[in-house]
Amino acid sequence: MDILFQLSFKDALDIAVVALLIYQILFMVKGTRAVQMLLGVAAFGVIFWVSFSYQLHTLHWILGHFFNSFFVIFIILFQDQIRSALANFGSGRRVWGAGTRGASGPSIDEIVEASIAMGRKRIGGIVVLERVNGLKNFVSTGTQLLSEIHCDLIYAIFQSTSPLHDGAIITKKGKMLAAGCFLPLSKNVDVDRHLGTRHRAALGITESTDAVAVVVSEETGKVSIAERGNFYAVEGKVELARTLKRLMSGKAISLPKREE
Repeated sequence: MDILFQLSFKDALDIAVVALLIYQILFMVKGTRAVQMLLGVAAFGVIFWVSFSYQLHTLHWILGHFFNSFFVIFIILFQDQIRSALANFGSGRRVWGAGTRGASGPSIDEIVEASIAMGRKRIGGIVVLERVNGLKNFVSTGTQLLSEIHCDLIYAIFQSTSPLHDGAIITKKGKMLAAGCFLPLSKNVDVDRHLGTRHRAALGITESTDAVAVVVSEETGKVSIAERGNFYAVEGKVELARTLKRLMSGKAISLPKREE
């Protein structure tokens, strides 16, 4: 108990900042494949402790060199998560991960109407909803629209005869910024091999940014939501609209992950 009375204000501040950093690391890897990598690093830490305790000199020497370069290895392993966290911090997003604001209710309803209609007709497409992280570099790869979001326009763009149907539509605050945009493909090696380019692109944009993507499968007609590198199952118009509105307002969702 004496140590508590010896703590100064600077010590308490130091502990609080470190605790906040640890929380942010856990928050940004939650629900991503980075969790498995963290568990792997933790396993190496346990083995390192065992090698030290039982004087396994060769193993201890190897792991000692590994942990000497730990920060470099950490940056390499978690570069996508670190990039996303820095982008959130630089854009003024609240430290505790809340405060996301994006498309309004009416514009989300238009996206939902178009997605459900496309699903019924087996028309594939991706609509990306920007949240905090800017998507200007991806917008520049497509054809700029700067139009109001309307279900008929989305439906028309993804017709197979449209020159823009192969890319994605990117939206921001009730506006369709561009169509026919190229998105980064997912780097996740554990992704189902049967997933096509469209689904890998939806995962990719949500791995590298905090955007939300609505993807319609051309093969099955299923409508899925991609967020933080995961697909979520949505059944019907009501659930799709409710889930999108929760995500765009910064709230958590509790839906089963979908294996496409």
